Amino acid sequence: MNILVLDIGGTLIKTGICDENGHLTQMKEYPTELQNGEKNIIDKLNNIITGFHDYEAIGVSIAGCVDSEEGYIYSSGNIPDLNGLRLKDVLEKKFCVPVKIENDVNAAALGEKYYGAGKGFNDFLCLTIGTGIGGAIVIDSTIFKGHKGIAAEFGHMITHPRGARCSCGGSGCYETYASATALVKNARKINQKYFNGRIIFAEDNQQDKELERVIHDWVYEVALGLTSLIHIFNPPAIILGGGIMEQEKLVHMISAKVKELALESFSDVKILKASLGNKAGMYGAAQLILNGEYYKSGRNIT
Repeated sequence: MNILVLDIGGTLIKTGICDENGHLTQMKEYPTELQNGEKNIIDKLNNIITGFHDYEAIGVSIAGCVDSEEGYIYSSGNIPDLNGLRLKDVLEKKFCVPVKIENDVNAAALGEKYYGAGKGFNDFLCLTIGTGIGGAIVIDSTIFKGHKGIAAEFGHMITHPRGARCSCGGSGCYETYASATALVKNARKINQKYFNGRIIFAEDNQQDKELERVIHDWVYEVALGLTSLIHIFNPPAIILGGGIMEQEKLVHMISAKVKELALESFSDVKILKASLGNKAGMYGAAQLILNGEYYKSGRNIT
């Protein structure tokens, strides 16, 4: 079975064809911004999908709050054209194949579960640390969705009561202190050249003692939130994704700090780096179909 997969982000739309054995081919990237006379994002998606052939289903990973059962998008961050849209219905009507849609972090967690760092675990938590902090809860190899299908907004748990204002309108949220954005903000107070994670962790900056202090303070903030999650869920593993977590040293630092903060009976949790990089969402989008009723029953949409 060939599945067309789309990972829709605020900057890029990543696409490819994935078979039932997890082989990902025909990978392409398109800017999310409209161009060449496209009137809206649906117009753009239609143009992209029309360029692919020989697929039997479509799996979609997308940033935002998503009801995956209904294929309804409550809100999609930087792509307001999709807010309030039943994207599943729109695409199934247009292309006459089954469509499954999922939040991007949930999709990434599924990708890691079946093809990456989560393969050895039935239960784990997954966090992506970037502009904000996204989360996913995997229990018995299934994404836990919560009442409205939008559980695991880990970035908006409160770690600092009456703390700094968050973009969500609240105060003291985890992502305000522990996102990559927070790290860069504090690093730039030292030197404006530290404007992204790659530069912050460059070898020639490792002797900067002020920067070292900022990094250690930020690691504490990351570990603080993880420790609360560990005490609540008691997971065997937490998988950390996002570009900044490509730094092996950083993952080890976070793991060591978690072991300091967590109760001893919880200290055997493994803190792991996500292994699929920016392909995790595409693998997860394929797995949505492979785990679904259409694939298991052999049915199709006509």
